[in-house]
Amino acid sequence: MARPPSELEAGAARTTWAGGGARRRPGSRRLSARKRRRGGEMAAAAVRWLGLRAARPAPAPARAVRRSVLAVPLRPGLAWSPSRCGSSAAEASATKAEDDSFLQWFLLLIPATAFGLGTWQVQRRKWKLKLIAELESRVLAEPIPLPADPMELKNLEYRPVKVRGHFDHSKELYMMPRTMVDPAREAREAGRLSSSPESGAYVITPFHCTELGITILVNRGFVPRKKVNPDTRQKGQIEGEVDLVGMVRLTETRKPFVPENNPERNHWHYRDLEAMSRLTGADPIFIDADFKSTVPGGPIGGQTRVTLRNEHMQYIITWYGLCAATSYLWFKKFLRRTSGV
Repeated sequence: MARPPSELEAGAARTTWAGGGARRRPGSRRLSARKRRRGGEMAAAAVRWLGLRAARPAPAPARAVRRSVLAVPLRPGLAWSPSRCGSSAAEASATKAEDDSFLQWFLLLIPATAFGLGTWQVQRRKWKLKLIAELESRVLAEPIPLPADPMELKNLEYRPVKVRGHFDHSKELYMMPRTMVDPAREAREAGRLSSSPESGAYVITPFHCTELGITILVNRGFVPRKKVNPDTRQKGQIEGEVDLVGMVRLTETRKPFVPENNPERNHWHYRDLEAMSRLTGADPIFIDADFKSTVPGGPIGGQTRVTLRNEHMQYIITWYGLCAATSYLWFKKFLRRTSGV
């Protein structure tokens, strides 16, 4: 089928026909010039259009079109390559494997630490049981004469000693508030949620040792609050020389939440032997009189509480139990998953 002549070709034909040798009128000559100019402009436009068509780049391949759909800009001369996506996936997989490995060994510290603490508590329990045995043997030992050297007393706490001398009741000190040490009552009330033992004070009295020529401090025992005033217990104020047995006690440091001692009011909350000895003129030596020193109407002796907390078995069970539980969880999360893979 023949292609119809374009406007450019038609214009060129008319120009050729008009340029023939036929004689034309002057008006038609001007018209022909205009047609020639128009035809030349159309030919130039056609050439420019054909040049733009020739300079237009070839259509992008299908892979590049797919990448442009994913909103990734395309650069001229570069084609989309699937190898980059593969390398990124491999890098991400390697990074995830490294993170899992770090997490695996980091979480293993929990059962390892719990096992170490449980083993440490086993050793602590052995040490505490040995200390309790030594303390019991020291408390039950036969009384020895009181050493005159205070430095020697540092290794004799809770050791029974015997002295002979007389009391100076005019310089009594009071450690308060205190409750009476009564093992029978404490055994009866062991299962109760609350108890209300009677409150009172320990009576600390200077005692001049006849044989040693020194004055020491003796905790004569417990008196109820209404008997703190010595005028209310005149019958129990021992006169003359007596033989006394008691346990050596060392000075104390103030514990948290314990009030400060108040020497002006004669209220003592803990044993500060230096301050007590300055106030009474005695040496910084302190003993707790035993129960046999009790006299009717006087303080009740035997107020030495010999107890050591031993809760290490609870700690052992706690730490080893935590170790077993976390070890099981770690094995289930990591080792079982690895074997499954």
